[in-house]
Amino acid sequence: MSITIKDLYDLDHTLARDYLSQYEYPWQALAGIKQFIIDLGKTLDPQEYTEVSENVWVHKTAKVLPSAWLGAPCIIGPNTEVRHCAFIRGSALVGADCVVGNSVELKNVILFEHVQTPHYNYVGDSILGYYSHMGAGSITSNVKSDKKLVVVHDHAEGKEIETGLKKFGAMLGDHVEVGCNSVLNPGTVIGRNSRVYPTSCVRGVIPEHSIWKNDGTIEAIKD
Repeated sequence: MSITIKDLYDLDHTLARDYLSQYEYPWQALAGIKQFIIDLGKTLDPQEYTEVSENVWVHKTAKVLPSAWLGAPCIIGPNTEVRHCAFIRGSALVGADCVVGNSVELKNVILFEHVQTPHYNYVGDSILGYYSHMGAGSITSNVKSDKKLVVVHDHAEGKEIETGLKKFGAMLGDHVEVGCNSVLNPGTVIGRNSRVYPTSCVRGVIPEHSIWKNDGTIEAIKD
């Protein structure tokens, strides 16, 4: 099964390493992100990070445009760029060398280093791994239309995992590419080095080193 934290992420590329290592599955970490960020922020070196407002810490090398909104709590890492009209609602840990683009909304998320959410993305109740990329207009849908609790459907393993969560967007492993205008439905888990075709409607588990096509078929990436 390729949906555990160890399978999906290299924890050397996030300040959340110790926090995430407590859990088997990444969605188990969602409930505690807010308090984790508050506690972590208080340990950050004031020579490197500025607390620009209560429980909002921005690295001195980060670039935050004046029209961006940074809601508490959040941490913006080194060399990260937060562009015009970005809306960080809170509970967001954004790592080093990331891009939070124009009109992007983040809420209750962990973004590893080098993550790009550059254009018109919504990312909520999700964890995005090292060098993952959301194409323009792609979003994580974090609540089911029937408001029932989210279940992770792993068709390859023939398993369904009850999460006990009403809000759960997507877990993207390291080096995942999501095509433009795709929707990642609640409970989506994408393994390392996998790709999603543009305009896809994705649900369930995509194994690592795979391609999700528009018709919902999954193919292994050939070397």
